[in-house]
Amino acid sequence: QVHLVESGGGLVQAGDSLRLSCAASGGTLSTFHMAWWRQASGKTREFVAAISRLTGVTVYADAVKGRFTMTNDNAKNTMGLEMNSLKSEDTAVYYCTAGRRLAADIGLPGSYEYWGQGTQVTVSS
Repeated sequence: QVHLVESGGGLVQAGDSLRLSCAASGGTLSTFHMAWWRQASGKTREFVAAISRLTGVTVYADAVKGRFTMTNDNAKNTMGLEMNSLKSEDTAVYYCTAGRRLAADIGLPGSYEYWGQGTQVTVSS
């Protein structure tokens, strides 16, 4: 059983930067698809970014492209999300996720079996 724990959320002002981290135990992250999702209050869950285990390519949602950077550190078995130029619309609970299935569509939440508990990011305007 893979256990994911996010950290790094908080309250920031628009234009600020924030870095989220996700520590994994019970499995090696590099053998999984990895992704960040977010859910704002009253809204559906939204894809943010993912690293494909198949290709190693990182993909981003249009809403965060050019502002967010997803990383992973194999030595530390962690993944990260560097968020710059934050906007009020980035306010949400952010979740790190991991999925085993090789042929899964990394843009779908059902492709990820393991989810962290979430960390709140609040951006004030």
